[in-house]
Amino acid sequence: MNKKTLKDVDLKGKRVIMRVDFNVPIKEGKIGDDTRVTAALPSIRYVLEQGASLTLMSHLGRPKGKGFEAEFSLKPVAEHLAKLLGKPVAFAADCQAADTEVAALKPGDVLVLENTRFYKEEEAKVKKTDDMTDDELKAKKAELKEKQKAMAQKLASYGDVFVNDAFGAAHRAHASTAVICKYIGTSVAGFLLEKEIRYLGNAVNDPVRPFVAILGGAKVSDKLAVVNNLLDKVDVLIIGGGMAYTFLKAQGHDVGNSLCELDQLDYARQMIEKAKANGKQFLLPVDNVAADKFDAAAQTQVVGNDIPAGWMALDVGPKTIALYAAAIQGAKTVVWNGPMGCFEMKPFAAGTFGVCQAVADSGATSIIGGGDSVSAVNKSGLAAKMTHISTGGGASLEFLEGKELPGVAALNDK
Repeated sequence: MNKKTLKDVDLKGKRVIMRVDFNVPIKEGKIGDDTRVTAALPSIRYVLEQGASLTLMSHLGRPKGKGFEAEFSLKPVAEHLAKLLGKPVAFAADCQAADTEVAALKPGDVLVLENTRFYKEEEAKVKKTDDMTDDELKAKKAELKEKQKAMAQKLASYGDVFVNDAFGAAHRAHASTAVICKYIGTSVAGFLLEKEIRYLGNAVNDPVRPFVAILGGAKVSDKLAVVNNLLDKVDVLIIGGGMAYTFLKAQGHDVGNSLCELDQLDYARQMIEKAKANGKQFLLPVDNVAADKFDAAAQTQVVGNDIPAGWMALDVGPKTIALYAAAIQGAKTVVWNGPMGCFEMKPFAAGTFGVCQAVADSGATSIIGGGDSVSAVNKSGLAAKMTHISTGGGASLEFLEGKELPGVAALNDK
């Protein structure tokens, strides 16, 4: 972590603009889970204690970028933040027209800007339509990039110091995450971003060994680069979830109706060979819970690595849970991204919760990333036993791939 952080700058009397990740579930104006809001509180409180004013910006959901959409408004989040802080929080109904609200801020005041993604230029993404020529696409991209620069400049005008504390959006080169850094004198990491990079960075680049990585989820294609990158770093790689059946098929097993990406079989074979060549343990299921349909009320049976025709594997079996637990038991560092099966349905939850228990019992430095893994850890009641639970699914995945995160790269170096 060679980037400047909040502790490296004098904030007294300054105007701070901070990118946070307030992308929380909201239904009928009520927040379902405020984890991401509470995760930003240490940075928010520190800025206020230092005698600065604070403007907060975030996205919420996936609005169409064509202006205000009530279901994606950040107003309920601003009201919730006021309760958490025990003080008033002002709200600006337009993130690009908040000059009056920003000018009214005094040291210790807080303002939340409306959803940055109400503007298309925040993301500056252009989709090519069937009737669009390559030249038209190029012109549209250039036009949107200019608008993105203008938006970043406007947001930068609200502060003297920019703080990025939104790890969940750090893999995006958006106006409010990375482009803003070009137009403001000081850009630093908040405490949450610093913590995320420290834990993930140490785990991947300087792990205490043995280092065990656990990858699950539906598709191999979602984690191609992650598998490849981690095989250069780990001692043991454990594969579960739907992606395991592409690897088993690549070894010649019948996988029935299980999830399987036929176009990834060559890649799967290459990764198995790479693990052998590198002397790494590459663990795949040895038994599976198969179902006759994708349903919590399905008929189930425990089978080996050949899934009967017409059946689908929806979880790893008891022998596999024991095998994986034994590998995790000796670990000093564990990174886990992705469930072992369809844990949302009780008959197919044992694998994910078994791995969860093994990680909790291991005593290893444990870093949990990815929405489903985090959800599973929270459901298991074992969250307190994990060293670090990441707030960024896509960002932690790209970090594990070895990619540079634009929202981090743009910050000032120490």
